[in-house]
Amino acid sequence: MKQLVAYVTAGFPDKAFTLDLVSSLKQSGVDKLELGIPFSDPVADGPIIESANLKALQNGFKLETLFEISSVVATELETYWMGYFNPFYHKGLDAITQKALDLGVKGFIIPDLPHEEALCYMPLMQQRNLAMVSFVAPTDTKERIAHIVKHAQGFIYLVAYAGITGAHAGEDLSKTIHAIKEQSQTPVFVGFGVNEKTAKERAKGVEGVIVGSAFVEVLLDESLSGTQKIEKIAEKARIIKEKINT
Repeated sequence: MKQLVAYVTAGFPDKAFTLDLVSSLKQSGVDKLELGIPFSDPVADGPIIESANLKALQNGFKLETLFEISSVVATELETYWMGYFNPFYHKGLDAITQKALDLGVKGFIIPDLPHEEALCYMPLMQQRNLAMVSFVAPTDTKERIAHIVKHAQGFIYLVAYAGITGAHAGEDLSKTIHAIKEQSQTPVFVGFGVNEKTAKERAKGVEGVIVGSAFVEVLLDESLSGTQKIEKIAEKARIIKEKINT
């Protein structure tokens, strides 16, 4: 069965809401969780996730918020911390990886850390049995893909197009998927622009999809109550999980 990976902005609008949302997502068929760490300059993200990031920071998000949420959700779902390198660097990679290990977090997704630099931290990750998720883009050459996926851990994040999250552009990913599969047995998940309309197509030839902006845009809808937001996101998750498996 193909898997659904859900991105959630940690602590938005608050910690209790995030905990309730994650619990509902699990019941709706979500298999893995990307717990997004709010950052002031999320360069790979579009306006939807960027807005949620800024609102979370304005609401007082701290790394301690992430740790408190993770202490609960990582026991429920396979959890990865998705964030930009700056907060990890300032906290210290040794300290942050140890904290992840202690909390049961499975690994890190750091979109602004180039593969060559990520290799420097691989020994530390491996020592603590944590994954550093690798990114592959449709613009990567076959040789580049072979170099990246050689070190793939956890899963491979296949970016659906060159751009930012939340857009609806699409590219033929079949050649890229074939190039990955030739070199690695690590599961491949497609992200960027995945929603109820695109999920079935994006899931072809891979092990699952990653959904972020389609969920987070509901969090930003001020016309909905907290309960309504959770119900709407859960329904989206159920629809997407069904579509990628039919």
